[in-house]
Amino acid sequence: MNIELIVVGKTDSREVEALVEMYAKRVNHYCKFSITTIADVRNTRNMAASRQKQLEGEAIMKLITEGDYVVLMDERGQQYTSMEYAQWLQKRMLSGVKRLALVIGGPYGFSEEVYARANQKISLSKMTFSHQIVRAIFAEQLYRAFTILNNEPYHHE
Repeated sequence: MNIELIVVGKTDSREVEALVEMYAKRVNHYCKFSITTIADVRNTRNMAASRQKQLEGEAIMKLITEGDYVVLMDERGQQYTSMEYAQWLQKRMLSGVKRLALVIGGPYGFSEEVYARANQKISLSKMTFSHQIVRAIFAEQLYRAFTILNNEPYHHE
């Protein structure tokens, strides 16, 4: 299974970027993992949030194929412990999913079109995080899930 993390907007923090790259490199030991960054929508100062979500949604939809299993990182999504998330990931791998598309949206969430296409929504916490830091947290949790599935000594219960 291939996993692609699709994110809206680049990070302006070298530290966050370095963390994401470190975990991405680690995840690539288990499966093909890539990160695709969609450029920020420009000139949003006087733009309605709904229009910004629509433009971001159009860019996201161009990256999603018919056979993808699409998961949105969304505050209203299902929450998992790390162990539960590892089991969830294993079920996706065993189900024959060829590509798992994990999507982190912009500051206002997703367009209705993206929500309609999604197979599932996952929330990392009831707390709100910046969409930049979510990348690092999520990449770490993905790595943690693979170490759990491989009985490696990274996660402690």
